[in-house]
Amino acid sequence: MVSYLDVRDRRIAYRLREGGSPTFVFLPGYASDMEGAKALALDSFAERRGHSMLRFDYSGTGSSSGEFEQGTLAMWLEEAIAAIDQLTEGPLILVGSSMGGWIALHVALRRSKRVEAVIGIAAAPDFTEWGFTDGQKEELQANGRLEEPNPYGPESQVFTRDFWESGEQLKLLETPIDIRCPARLVHGDKDQEVPLEIAFRTMRALRSADVQLLTIKGGGHRLSEPHEIEAILRTVGFLLEPAP
Repeated sequence: MVSYLDVRDRRIAYRLREGGSPTFVFLPGYASDMEGAKALALDSFAERRGHSMLRFDYSGTGSSSGEFEQGTLAMWLEEAIAAIDQLTEGPLILVGSSMGGWIALHVALRRSKRVEAVIGIAAAPDFTEWGFTDGQKEELQANGRLEEPNPYGPESQVFTRDFWESGEQLKLLETPIDIRCPARLVHGDKDQEVPLEIAFRTMRALRSADVQLLTIKGGGHRLSEPHEIEAILRTVGFLLEPAP
């Protein structure tokens, strides 16, 4: 059942599965929602393993209120923190997809005492820096918005100057990322949206001594094929196993 949480003037839709600890938290990608294939697969995994799980829609997406073009990375990070603080207790395992991987890293920095592990699926930290050409950045500054073809649907993919500027304020890869918990990065070697090099840069930037990168041969950006989802769930499962 969909429930709602008020964050300032936004109503954030969420689904919370009751269960044991740690709690899984799924953070969707840009313009994605909590009903995607990876989120649903992780929810089913949580049910089978008896774990609690939180998934939610950022404002302007899915069942949440608001206009998508009014959203910024800082707003969506604020919503993630509010949902975690108000709806969950105890240890957390964060699972972030694409932009959600960027947000997950920020959550881990801000809630380091609770986050036991971070999993980035095609994680895209700092994509406002490397994900746009100089011409696209100039258009964002001049016009306030940018429309690009959407590889996943007929509607254009829209980016705004406010979102871009917010992302520039929240970049992580230029300095060491002070996350000490285990981190797992799952990335396709054919990802056309987030280059594999970003995963290597993220791995090098993380201070944790327990960081692993799983590269899936032939995998694109979405990593939603059955064998790709199975690899993600195996990664989660290994993190749950007690240390020898």
